[in-house]
Amino acid sequence: MLAGIDYFVVIAYFVGVLILGYYFKRFVDSSEDYFLGGRSLPFWAIGMSIVVSDIGALDFVGVSGQAYRYGISVGNFDWIGSVPAMLLAAFIFIPYFWRGGMYTIPEYLGKRFNRHVRTIASLTWIIFFAVDLGVLFWASAVLLNVLMGWPIWVSILATASIVGLYTYFGGITAVVMTDVVQLVVMFVGGFALVFLGFEAVGGWENMVDKIHNMGPEYSRHFQLVQPADAETPFPWTGILFGLTFVMANAYMIGNQTIVQRCLTAKNEWHAKASMIFASALKMLIPLLVLFPGLMAIIIHPGLEDGDKALPMMIKNILPPGLVGLMFSAFFAGMMSSVDSILNSTATLFTKDIYEPYIKKNASDKHYLQVGKITTLSILLIGVLSSPISSLYPGIYVAIQTFLSFFQGPLFAILLLGIFWKRTTGAGGLAALIIGIGSAVLMNVFKASIFTIEDPFLYISWWSFVIGFITAVVVSLFTKPVPVTEMKGLVYNAKDS
Repeated sequence: MLAGIDYFVVIAYFVGVLILGYYFKRFVDSSEDYFLGGRSLPFWAIGMSIVVSDIGALDFVGVSGQAYRYGISVGNFDWIGSVPAMLLAAFIFIPYFWRGGMYTIPEYLGKRFNRHVRTIASLTWIIFFAVDLGVLFWASAVLLNVLMGWPIWVSILATASIVGLYTYFGGITAVVMTDVVQLVVMFVGGFALVFLGFEAVGGWENMVDKIHNMGPEYSRHFQLVQPADAETPFPWTGILFGLTFVMANAYMIGNQTIVQRCLTAKNEWHAKASMIFASALKMLIPLLVLFPGLMAIIIHPGLEDGDKALPMMIKNILPPGLVGLMFSAFFAGMMSSVDSILNSTATLFTKDIYEPYIKKNASDKHYLQVGKITTLSILLIGVLSSPISSLYPGIYVAIQTFLSFFQGPLFAILLLGIFWKRTTGAGGLAALIIGIGSAVLMNVFKASIFTIEDPFLYISWWSFVIGFITAVVVSLFTKPVPVTEMKGLVYNAKDS
């Protein structure tokens, strides 16, 4: 249980975030304000928001849990799986999205290919975000259950109420500016846990020796690159092909929650700089999320659920006061991820589904209200879908598995769409449908196809290959798009 000073720290944090988030309600007068912050935000705030929304509760609980089970190889998801993709996004993709005045990634796909591609891509992300939101709520419930003994559903409803309030009123500006505060809290609390954890285990070298001496099952815990036959979800083949080539790029270039922040920038320079700044901060993340999981192997050996490693470390390592700070840091990450999903889903539904299909040419105030109602609706769906993550061997595996259903083909058409002028609308549509279909089939029959239990990296790679080949073949057999229609949409075609 938390001490009195911990409750004070937590309550002060929650009240402060709510006040800050509600304050930005005064800046929301239009749908552009709500979804893109009036395109007026600075790079440093956007960069901090990108990082904190990306790592969140999923990384604190999920990555620590995977480090407890498999070791440091999960760190590749931040080092190899983020930074190169973020730089590619900053210098190639983000400028095109920002110059085009886009609200969403599917909006770009609609202009480059056709409305059907836009609709399928948007619906896919909306469904994923609804499930992802449930996973994040479940992660918060795991922590609250361990630290405070709260029932799962009480924890989920409390979390949803707090985040939903300021996201509903303040829009993307409230999301970004509260994320700035949340990143600071997260870094302070996270590094405090790492520092005191190292003191408890006797330093890095002592920790490595103790873990190696615990048995042969821990022999690969300190191998960053795992062999192809490793009985983990992270063999080097999957990391190279599935993560580095596909999932990382698809996430940083095609993820609405990430890219939407860059679209709020005051100019193109700030849009690029925000992603570059975020990539530098991202290098520090594994230090926060990996080490607690490794330390827990020594301090709390034999946990049946590795996702409880971090909550147990917080409960038993940190003194009163710091427990409250780390508790706040965890919720900072969780809330930033949730508020990002809420606002991005509202943007996707309003701009890609509601406006073109349900009510065209309505007033701006009408679309603003639709965005707010969507925020509340997706919040409810996330609460109801939260038990799904309990079906998977770890929160992190759950979310990566969900992503593997569509990220491969989505990245394939983004890549071809911006770099190959010959790609047609029919090619993009066929790639998206066949690619997602192949990923679904591979997930359904994964036990008979793959040798590892959770092959999401391989599924992402092969669905990308299938989508890429499909797009190329269909495009070659269909009528090319006139170059004049691709101005500002294809690399090096802006002057055509």
